[in-house]
Amino acid sequence: MDLPVGAAKVTLQAAGEDLRPVVERLAQAERHDLSEFRGYVPGPDGLFAFDQLPLFFSDPGRRAHLIRYGTDLAGFTLTYTLADGAASVYSFFVVRALRRRGVGSRAAQELLRRWPGPWAICFQEINKGAARFWRHVAAATGGAEWREERRPVPPPFPADMPPDTWLIRHR
Repeated sequence: MDLPVGAAKVTLQAAGEDLRPVVERLAQAERHDLSEFRGYVPGPDGLFAFDQLPLFFSDPGRRAHLIRYGTDLAGFTLTYTLADGAASVYSFFVVRALRRRGVGSRAAQELLRRWPGPWAICFQEINKGAARFWRHVAAATGGAEWREERRPVPPPFPADMPPDTWLIRHR
């Protein structure tokens, strides 16, 4: 399918318990993509573990959304609130067929508009696509309002992993 950039509206759809199986299936594709950078391997059942995923359907400080391109399912995003009150992206995934077409950028910008205020978004520099993507989103949403910093990766990731890069917006 050849989809022109901007051909359909990009929307976020809140994903409650009823849509949890859809997010779980998309999360397998996201984990596969991240396996290149995080070393994830499937378990004996052929599935990638995602122990934190259930929290996005039970914890009031966490949110799950499906990303839609017109009526098509395009991906998902998981967000949570940090201890300092800033919103943060835990997972953001767009299917490969819709990447580099503006779908992810428009979804991320909608996410930031939907929850104005402080944000903190992290990524690993080794994931060059994510680094490019989030810097582009920050530039498109008030670039001067964002600052960048490095922080050690939190457990359970190995302590010898390179630090995370964080984009921080305090408004």
